[in-house]
Amino acid sequence: MSRSEYTFTSESVSEGHPDKVCDRISDAVLDAFLAEDPESRVACETFATTDRVVIGGEVRGPGSVIERVEQIARDCVKDIGYEQKGFHWANMSVDNYLHAQSADIAQGVDAAGNKDEGAGDQGIMFGYACDETDEMMPAPIHFAHRILKKLAEVRKNGTEPNLGPDMKSQLSLRYKDGQPVEATSLVLSTQHLDPALTSEDVRAIVEPYIRDILPDGWLTEATEWWINPTGKFVIGGPDGDAGLTGRKIIVDTYGGAAPHGGGAFSGKDPTKVDRSAAYAARYLAKNVVAAGLASKCTLQLSYAIGVSKPLSIYVNTHGTGETPEAEIEKAVAKAMDLTPRGIRTHLALNKPIFQRTAAYGHFGRAPDADGGFSWEKTDLVEALKAAV
Repeated sequence: MSRSEYTFTSESVSEGHPDKVCDRISDAVLDAFLAEDPESRVACETFATTDRVVIGGEVRGPGSVIERVEQIARDCVKDIGYEQKGFHWANMSVDNYLHAQSADIAQGVDAAGNKDEGAGDQGIMFGYACDETDEMMPAPIHFAHRILKKLAEVRKNGTEPNLGPDMKSQLSLRYKDGQPVEATSLVLSTQHLDPALTSEDVRAIVEPYIRDILPDGWLTEATEWWINPTGKFVIGGPDGDAGLTGRKIIVDTYGGAAPHGGGAFSGKDPTKVDRSAAYAARYLAKNVVAAGLASKCTLQLSYAIGVSKPLSIYVNTHGTGETPEAEIEKAVAKAMDLTPRGIRTHLALNKPIFQRTAAYGHFGRAPDADGGFSWEKTDLVEALKAAV
């Protein structure tokens, strides 16, 4: 039996968080390869610490991109806004250790003869959607992202020059009858450039933006505010804490409201089902909810390396389904080719559209005209309705 009243919490981190700096660089390298050769194979990892960025991994694509990796990394850090002692886009050292993709992996992934293109690895991937927000995302992670995205906007356009790039938010929402009704607590830690600012000073800067973001009535007299609870936060980014690609997988997805298969996204080309099949699972789950087949849907896919077809499809509508889950499983398999090639073709993933996903979530974003966030479309609604 589901609980009628409970509190659930999710966190988000900004584009200046050390791990997100690394995700951004890895996805920028991926986009550079795909821009020159849509069939490039990329598995790019980034590590960042005090005034140093280290990039490594396996690639197969134009050698001219490898020559530009250092400048790609500097451009990312500059755009994020790091020009501080200890981490500066112009002064940091960049080490590039990208090398050729393993032939053993290539032979399993590449199509040959009668063999279709296989999955780039084994694994399980989950997609999720619910009716808590217009974007069909869990409300705690959705609004935690929106708060940080707004603060980044006013930081970068000069409205709030005292804010720094490194930020984290955490939002606890009380649910009643399955829907969020109140923010019980809000945590925000943000880097600030003026060392003299107190926690109260920082709250005065950020509170108006937070109140604009959250729905009316969610912030009450009982809401607990924790703004920079440790006090001063001047040393931020990779100078304050080392960063690594792929360490924010729950931030990237559903904030803990749904299962996660364990695979990170950033720096991986779309032959790697860790990324592409997770996007497909979200796409299908969102269309199930948009079609009115359920108000909440978790969808799992599984793959084996070198094998094209998914090994399993699982749907759970958490007791909200208007249609039996087994019928929905058949419907989604009919509505979309879930082989790695089929996913890439259906969602048009062989494009330089991934750098923009590196912060503020891979899901719940509006589809872009150039094909970015294509997995957020709800164009399968009629096909799913017809199939069930």
